Amino acid sequence: MRENSLTQGEIELIRLTKAFGDGIAVNGISLTIPAASYCCLLGPSGCGKTTTLRLIAGHEIASEGDVLISGREVTDAVPAERGTAMMFQNYALFPHLNCLDNVAFSLRMQGVEKSTRYARAMELLSLVHMAAYAERMPSQLSGGQQQRVALARALITNPDVLLLDEPLSALDPFLRTHMRAELRQLQKKLGITFVHVTHSQVEALALADLVVVMQDGRIEQADHPREVFNAPANSFVAKFIGGHNVLSGIVKQTDGESVNIEGPDAFSFTANAAEARIGARLSYVVRADAVNLMPIDGASATAITAVIKETEYSGSDVRVTLESRDGQEFVAVCKESEFFSHAWNVGDSVSASWDKGHIHTIGQEV
Repeated sequence: MRENSLTQGEIELIRLTKAFGDGIAVNGISLTIPAASYCCLLGPSGCGKTTTLRLIAGHEIASEGDVLISGREVTDAVPAERGTAMMFQNYALFPHLNCLDNVAFSLRMQGVEKSTRYARAMELLSLVHMAAYAERMPSQLSGGQQQRVALARALITNPDVLLLDEPLSALDPFLRTHMRAELRQLQKKLGITFVHVTHSQVEALALADLVVVMQDGRIEQADHPREVFNAPANSFVAKFIGGHNVLSGIVKQTDGESVNIEGPDAFSFTANAAEARIGARLSYVVRADAVNLMPIDGASATAITAVIKETEYSGSDVRVTLESRDGQEFVAVCKESEFFSHAWNVGDSVSASWDKGHIHTIGQEV
């Protein structure tokens, strides 16, 4: 592992904006990515995550704002002057060069003598478990092997920051899971900053120290993956991350510090929401795996009645879509054995409940 200064590999974006004509791809974002961390930029297509990565890399120049890397202002600097390396989505290996020459190419362009650049290239190929394939051409490699060679090529310049543009999207699900673990181990071993663009929630939660959720060129939430999952900042984050129900209720009482919220149906709970007014509709989040289903005759005092609208079998679990009597739709994830022991079907009424400790109030009116 390399020894970093406090700022080596740290990235700071300050009110960063990128416009393409009349369109705004990145809209005044500010973000600090700590040195030696693994950051995932997450969001749907068109949210600005890839443009943000390209602004960090220097492949796009900001319309407004600043980019600092390792404590240096690099907003207008060319890519080679930023201390970054980029691994592209399609890997971009030279088809006419073998693995060794692909990895050594950057050092060749710098005028490094052949023996030195080959020795360094072999070190990097060994690091990614590809030394045995040094003489093979890219066309003779699998997708996962090409990815490893592309990683070695990106790392040969010893960057402070490695930028990865959806590096796992072309792989099959099994290999994607395997390579995800390898990327995380490699980042920890090298001790450099990784910034990884993805549209996969599972990928971001598994890899990142810092998850940055984006929408329409803005940052909706930037936090540790557990915080993003358990305490989403708003309904967009909750819905995009998945595994959550966004429900709403009416404020029935308030004492200036907390409020009593009722909904769906007659379910009620108390939450901290000092500025809410009586009669306001507030939204809150409950994880799907925290929703419990029981037969109507076994209902608890805090349960509501809901109708099964749809079921989806996934092996160990069954995803059950329900609708409350006041028309709110939500999902419960049940263990397979538990669900089928009741012989429930679409159209059946069931009792649904969740522990009030699992509620996360978003606090915005809907």
